[in-house]
Parts: sequence; C-alpha cells; structure tokens
Amino acid sequence: QVQLVESGGGLVQPGGSLRLSCSTSTNIRAFDTMAWYRQAPGKQRELVAGITTSGRTNYADSVKGRFTISRDNAKNTVYLRMNSLKPEDTALYYCNARSLMNYWGQGTQVTVSS
Repeated sequence: QVQLVESGGGLVQPGGSLRLSCSTSTNIRAFDTMAWYRQAPGKQRELVAGITTSGRTNYADSVKGRFTISRDNAKNTVYLRMNSLKPEDTALYYCNARSLMNYWGQGTQVTVSS
C-alpha cells in the first residue's frame, strides 16, 4: 500500500520561506508524476506544482518564480521549496503521486500571517 507522508508546514510571516517534504516507502520512480496540491478553506483543491520522472516541472501561475518542486529518487522524497510566501498561500498542502492510480497524503498546513 502506498503511503505519502508530508512534513514541513507551519506558521510563517509574509515574505518568509518553507520547505515541504513528501516521503514514501515506495520507489517514487514508479510514479509517472508527483505533485503538490493545496486547498484553502471554502475553495477547491488546486495544483501547485508537478514533476515527472524525467524531471519536467510545471507550476500554477500564482506560484511561478516563488516555488520550486524537486525530487530525490534515492530518498524517495519530493520537496516543495516556497519562497516569498503570501497570505493567499495559506492552505492545506497535499502530496500526490500518480501512475495507474492516484495516491494522496494527509496534508500539511501552511499558514502565512503576520
């Protein structure tokens, strides 16, 4: 059974940085794509960033230039580096792994507030 475990969320001031981690005991090269999504209260879950097995990345327009997704295949971990955080980045951030099936973590809360 695939389990994704997110960590690294927390409370940060506007302009600050955080790095989220998504770890799994499964070889992440088995997944076509790994991604980060987020869901703010009262809003739909949205894609933040994705990365393929070949390392190709894509980002939501709202985070381009501020967020960076990366992967460490040796550690079976995907990261999301978030810089220049804004209050509108506040959300529950979920890790997603997709192959023939879709897998989700439990989420890690990111709160950007002064």
